[in-house]
This record gives sequence, C-alpha cells and structure tokens, in this order.
Amino acid sequence: MAVLLRAATAAFRTGRHRQSRAHHTQWWHWFFFAQPDIPERVVDADPDNWYRGDPETVGQENYDEWRAATRNPDVVRAMLEDYRAGLTVDRRHEEEDRAAGARLWCPALILWSLREDLEDLYGDPARIWCQWAPDVRGHGIDSGHHMAEEAPEALAVSLADFFAVRRE
Repeated sequence: MAVLLRAATAAFRTGRHRQSRAHHTQWWHWFFFAQPDIPERVVDADPDNWYRGDPETVGQENYDEWRAATRNPDVVRAMLEDYRAGLTVDRRHEEEDRAAGARLWCPALILWSLREDLEDLYGDPARIWCQWAPDVRGHGIDSGHHMAEEAPEALAVSLADFFAVRRE
C-alpha cells in the first residue's frame, strides 16, 4: 500500500503543459528554491520572513520544533534540496519510469490539503495518479500546508480506514 500526501508528480507539477500564469505566480518559490546557494543565504538571513506558522493551528510543541528547524542551516539546505530534486533528478526518474511503463501495483491513497492551491492548479490530485496506479482512492483534508499538524484526527481516520480495508 502506498500513501501520498499533498502529491502531484514532478513532471505534472513542472511540465510545460502546466506552465500557466497562475502556476508561475503561485509556485514561483519552486523555481527560486531550485537555484544553487542563493536561496540558503536569503532564507537563513531571515527565516521568519520565509516560514510563517501559527502555534494555535499546529500546536505549540510542533511550532517550537519547526521554528528551531528553520533556524538550522543544515535543515534549510535539506528542505531546499527537496525542491531542487523535484525539478531535476525526481523529474528525470519519473520520465524514465513513464517511458518504461512503470506502475504502482499496490493500492494508493492520495490525500491533499483543501486550503492550498494544488487542486485549483491541477484538478483532482487522485486523478493525476490514476495514470500510475490502477487502484487509487483519495480525498482532500480540511487543512493548510501542514496536514499532519493541522488536521491530525482527519488524517488518522483516513489512514486507518485505508489500511483497515482487506484486499484480495
């Protein structure tokens, strides 16, 4: 079984067919973060300007841990490397997998945040994954970017329901 949270494939997110004004305006940070070294210098100089959070939404303990992490240059670099991978190696691997006819044969649960723009920009995220897996199910969760912290009960119910279903 596979669970994907807030996921669109790398090629789908960055593909030429998705390069609209809305995409560039709302997802500009992807392309900025992909640059070498400069984003680290900018983010490390003023992490509060880049990473905003709300202790009431995610809980004080999560918020404190998150703030400490965004002040650690090694963590910031790792976060930025994830964006870089999405535009380089992840995309290349996805294109190679697509060309080879690779598929996910296990059941896949796709969950996304309803208070983000993923669905607005790309349509139904579960539908994106149907080209990769024959058994896809999913739905939006009423949360923002930090789904596990903002909606832990809804996420836990979705995961428990998915893993409780017996498949032949």
